[in-house]
Amino acid sequence: MSFWIPLESNPDVRNQFLVALGVPSKWQIVDVYGTDPDMLAIVPQPVLALIMLFPCTEKYEEHCKEQEKEIEEKGQTISSELFFMKQFVHNACGTIALIHSVANNLNNVKLEDGKLKSFLDEAKDLSPERRGKLLDENQSISDVHKVIAQEGQTAPPEDREPVPYHFVALVHKEGALYELDGRKGFPINHGATSPETLLADATQVAKKYMQRDPDSVYFTLVAFTSAQD
Repeated sequence: MSFWIPLESNPDVRNQFLVALGVPSKWQIVDVYGTDPDMLAIVPQPVLALIMLFPCTEKYEEHCKEQEKEIEEKGQTISSELFFMKQFVHNACGTIALIHSVANNLNNVKLEDGKLKSFLDEAKDLSPERRGKLLDENQSISDVHKVIAQEGQTAPPEDREPVPYHFVALVHKEGALYELDGRKGFPINHGATSPETLLADATQVAKKYMQRDPDSVYFTLVAFTSAQD
């Protein structure tokens, strides 16, 4: 299992990474400054994904166990078109959230020939586990990640230093809102959504994370959107 230096939670750094992987610059990561309607209204449209950063606390771990048990008992519907991958690379949750955001929006995002397009072409027919292993073995994406991780405003931690925060992506696929977390056993279907309501619906999921851990201030939201002119 590989250890990567985590990418800083900084839109400029993440946009550099996306461009280096072959994502056209017309798509970008932007900050979401609040969850009330006025703040959501200033986020550029269309929004293709919402990515949240949150602390890995005991309450979060307990919720994951309860959620997984409930879904295993009750079942859920998952689109066959959904791209989901498991995480086998330490400190790569931010990168996996970006990959989940792009891979589930290829109808809008026309990737340039490059590292990410090659990876997704190879990974599209694989299991979530094999996709995760494929990323672990992908030296070209790892090399880009290492370079871009040095570009942040703060000194990056050592690659083997544990990071107590986690990124997950929320995306729309075939009328449903999915939470994609490579540490979980499967995607989480959060119910109906649409391209037009994705930001508002995904924000409701994020607010539940905040409500479960009200004493923590370490929550950050960013959106994968159309770039502003």
